[in-house]
Order: sequence, then structure tokens, then C-alpha cells
Amino acid sequence: MTSSYSSLARALAEALVDVLWFIEGSEDEQMDQDDAVRVMEGVAHVVSTLSSDQQQELVALLGAMAAVESNPARREFLEEFPEGFGLIDDLS
Repeated sequence: MTSSYSSLARALAEALVDVLWFIEGSEDEQMDQDDAVRVMEGVAHVVSTLSSDQQQELVALLGAMAAVESNPARREFLEEFPEGFGLIDDLS
């Protein structure tokens, strides 16, 4: 079987975005909002502990994903991800 992803990092970034996109769009009936906040904060913590090079790689992957995203709302989510999860401030 051949992967449709160019790298493990790309595959994991896609999976992470899928999970966070689901959480972001979940209604109260679908997911406890306290749990959703905990997951989002956990991801923000993990990405804040990445090295500068790793953060830059993730930002580049997110940019590439946004560039080919056909869903406008999801594209906006991808474009806002670096700032929303503290990647932009940490790259300066």
C-alpha cells in the first residue's frame, strides 16, 4: 500500500488538524466543552515545547495544507492555527 502523504510529519499534521477541526466544530451535545478545552490546551502545550525548527516545519505544513484546502472554513482554521496555538509568537 502506498501512502498519499509525502512524510510522516505531513500525515501526523493532517491527523492532528482533523481531530482539532472536529473538536472546534462540535456542539455541546457532541462533546463536553470542558473536555474540548482540555484537548485544545494540551495540543497548545505540546506544540509550545517543539523546537523552533519543528515549529517552523509545522507552520510550513499548515500553510501547504491551507493552500490546497477547498473548504473555506477549514482553510481559515488552518491559516489561523499557527497564531491560535502560539506558533507565530514563538517563531520570532
